[in-house]
Amino acid sequence: MFESLTEKFNSVFRSLAGRGKITEANVSDAMRDVRKALLEADVNYNVVKKFCKDVTQAAIGAEVIKSLHPSQVLVKIVNDELTKLMGPVDTRIYFVSPGPTVIMLAGLQGGGKTTTAAKLAKYLLANGKTPLLVADDLQRPAAIEQLIILGQQLNIDVYSEDSKNSVKVAKNAVKHAKENNYDVIVLDTAGRLHVDEEMMAEVANVAKAVTPHQIYLICDAMTGQDAVNSAKEFNERLELDGVILTKLDGDARGGAALSVKAVTGKPIKFIGVGEKLDKLEEFHPERMAGRILGMGDVVTLVEKAQEHFEVEEAEKLQKKMAKGSFGFDDFLKQMQAVKKMGGIKDMLKMMPGMGGQLADMDIDDGEIRRMEAIVYSMTQTERREPDIIDASRRRRVAAGAGVQVHDVSGLVKTFKRSRDMMKAMSGGKLGGLKSLFSGGLNMDTLSAAMSGGRKIKQRSKRKRTIKRRGKIKRR
Repeated sequence: MFESLTEKFNSVFRSLAGRGKITEANVSDAMRDVRKALLEADVNYNVVKKFCKDVTQAAIGAEVIKSLHPSQVLVKIVNDELTKLMGPVDTRIYFVSPGPTVIMLAGLQGGGKTTTAAKLAKYLLANGKTPLLVADDLQRPAAIEQLIILGQQLNIDVYSEDSKNSVKVAKNAVKHAKENNYDVIVLDTAGRLHVDEEMMAEVANVAKAVTPHQIYLICDAMTGQDAVNSAKEFNERLELDGVILTKLDGDARGGAALSVKAVTGKPIKFIGVGEKLDKLEEFHPERMAGRILGMGDVVTLVEKAQEHFEVEEAEKLQKKMAKGSFGFDDFLKQMQAVKKMGGIKDMLKMMPGMGGQLADMDIDDGEIRRMEAIVYSMTQTERREPDIIDASRRRRVAAGAGVQVHDVSGLVKTFKRSRDMMKAMSGGKLGGLKSLFSGGLNMDTLSAAMSGGRKIKQRSKRKRTIKRRGKIKRR
């Protein structure tokens, strides 16, 4: 997400950090590079112009030039201005009582309206609501069938009719929802390949007929300024309450995310960050600014961890780590939880200081699947006691998992190293933990901590050998 923009921002800040003293001319040069980076990211020209002007004024006003760490102060100012540019945002959906609350989704064809409708319904279900999906896209072939299948996957009811009258379907859906005590209606409407009068009239008629409490525009983030322009046109006809940006995980530039609020005046409510139905996130400008500047997003990472890790399970694991009885079954549970959170790469991106280091790293999330296959090929005893896995057992496990013997050996070695490191940290030996955080969270300190754990293990089990008259005596 926004890799290209993040890289250019970091390059600008690095050039300033290398200077002992910063002049007003240096700030102007930096802002010229920032302006270029934003324009290349397909951010609206007027938005870029105002943003650079605001940052320059704030930088001079904050006396960046006289500060002890001028580059850090400038990063803070840019972060604050990015947050202001994309916000403020209230991600709450205001529900009416008595219900149902009607949420209408509008947008161009191909933007991901139908999938987003299902994602939003899942989000509402997770927040204690009883949603009803309404298939009111009567133009696109198979749109109704798609929504029905998505509803079945989520175990959420879908209302549909064999009709070509979208206003009639919408009215009947609201009536059905009232009779069957649904809290929220998520209305999926028809789109077109481009904005035209016929589509606008149809969506406006549906809105007039059911008077939705919230109208969200679904925009494809990868279309950049086209998404912003279509949002502006829709807002003139429908009076939008917010925007949902889809496919943001594939957007390396970020032009739409940075422009849409400033151009339309309407906030981004949610963002789609993947194809799966749980990949819809609330939009937080301050967190997004942190991601753009490579500062990570610890809050979102913690929230994801809370969703997929149970407190009791975590306490049990901590006790096992302290005792050194952490087994492959526990390891497998952790790997599966990481996979649910989006994979190792997505997690690392949210850690402060890690975003810029991922470009040179070859992280294959498919490695987790290979690990699972290897662990599932082990016996229960081998999973509990990895130390008994000798050469013959490794050959058997490798044959069962369809991998090479060295793959099994590598996993066992990595597991033992990780277990020793976790034992050292959990057992109160904070030397590894202190070095991990005092040096900053990066791959060098992680490797050093892991190798440190390995050395503890080797020293504790190393056998002393003494050579006497050509013989080796062990004791």
